[in-house]
Amino acid sequence: MNKSLKIFLPIVIIGLVAMIGYKAAEPFIAEYQKTKSSDASDIRQTIRIGVDSWIGYVPLCSRDFKKRMRNNGYLIKCIDDKANYQSRYGKLDSGDLEFAVGTVDSYLLNAKDYDFPGTIISVIDESKGGDAIVADKSRFKNLEDLKAAKNLKVAFTPDSPSEHLFHATAVHFDMASILSGQYKKIRTDGAENAFDSLKRGKADVAVLWEPFVSRATALGYQTILTSKDTQKLIVDVLIVGRKFAQKEPDTVNTLLRNYFRTLKFYRDNQSELVKEIQNSTKEDEETVKTMMEGVSWQTLSSNSSKWFGLKNTSQALSREYLVDTIDSAVDILTNAKKISSHPLPDENPYIILNRKFVEELYRGGVFVKESGSDTDRVTFTSLSDREWDNLADIGSLKIRPITFQSGTSEISEEGKLEIKKLASNLSHYPNFRIVVRGHTGTRGDAQANLTLSQSRADSVRDHLVNQMSIQNERIRAVGLGSTKPLAKKPGESSRAYNYRLPRVEINLAREVY
Repeated sequence: MNKSLKIFLPIVIIGLVAMIGYKAAEPFIAEYQKTKSSDASDIRQTIRIGVDSWIGYVPLCSRDFKKRMRNNGYLIKCIDDKANYQSRYGKLDSGDLEFAVGTVDSYLLNAKDYDFPGTIISVIDESKGGDAIVADKSRFKNLEDLKAAKNLKVAFTPDSPSEHLFHATAVHFDMASILSGQYKKIRTDGAENAFDSLKRGKADVAVLWEPFVSRATALGYQTILTSKDTQKLIVDVLIVGRKFAQKEPDTVNTLLRNYFRTLKFYRDNQSELVKEIQNSTKEDEETVKTMMEGVSWQTLSSNSSKWFGLKNTSQALSREYLVDTIDSAVDILTNAKKISSHPLPDENPYIILNRKFVEELYRGGVFVKESGSDTDRVTFTSLSDREWDNLADIGSLKIRPITFQSGTSEISEEGKLEIKKLASNLSHYPNFRIVVRGHTGTRGDAQANLTLSQSRADSVRDHLVNQMSIQNERIRAVGLGSTKPLAKKPGESSRAYNYRLPRVEINLAREVY
């Protein structure tokens, strides 16, 4: 081989390798250029959530929630697996999903093979009519008719919440033929196919969830039993992959915070949720409203006090409904012969629970913080009268009477000093809204008293805003006149009692997420 060829050949080989490498990398380069030259450059991570068609999951996949997450740099992808729970929890285990939703029973039943790859961080909703056992009303009117039926044909989605309702009913009402398996099982891929089997006459009974429960009743089918008549039975939860939660706890916290904000938005703007569900289900407005009655969405407060049983919440007695639900589900699954033994290690329900995210949100509040602020102030948005009325009352601050010039709403100098002390006390409770309530005595014209009490409440509110730098949107002034008099103390003279009636109360209130 001559010298020129020895030099030329490596150059050709290097060139060919470079060309092949460029061709292989070209799609990635193009994708990178697209990302960097568009709004997609603001997205730092894609979050994948395994879901199905249950309407309780709509807020989690809604435009409002996705927008909130996008503003924080996350792209949300809800992946509908048609209620394939085995696949869903397998993907949570492999890392192909960061989050998954499902019922407590479905997780116990389908996640054991993957050593329970995630923990429950929130209760999403409780089915209150969204799942039902449906049948032809000319043949079946109640559970006794089902018990007496021979060769019963039942259409259901395996391992679904609706099947769990069916098994719970069989266990609790001693339906021997069902428990012994002496019925024809028509296994379907989702509630739509189960409903189709019922309509075609292939099944005598179908176990459905919304929107197909509403569709069945609209066609005249009989609901034998619905989840509306149950408690702590069909409970939908949000599950996060264990590895993901350990690696990115801040992301989990952000997702949960934005979810509860979205839930509150829809609670305050129900028409928007109706539109969102209409878009998801293609049902008309009235049908959607009926469907929504079958879903009890759970707030941050109910998650804290009722489901996770956190201490020192606003409830006098905290519960651990999630633990109750897990224990009940295990009992039903065992009696229905879906499992032969307790699926959790050491029969410990806490192994699949992680309350720290709900606890952090509840203690800290689901609020917007001012960026770059040394004091990390909470920024309060304005509320409608209806939204103010829906706040949870925390209590009235103890203050000395705020005095006014006689018969007017002009605050006295002594009153201004009391408001200054009040502002100091308020600084300890930055996460709460403030309701200033004005009251008068019971004497005189009721309407005049109402007007005076409103003026005095407005004066205190304005002083807190203008002189004490309390955010305007944080405070509401309400005049109650003589409509809410104090209770008279034992042995109190009428003169002393009447002296106490004119007052301004400062109440703290919490937004319910």
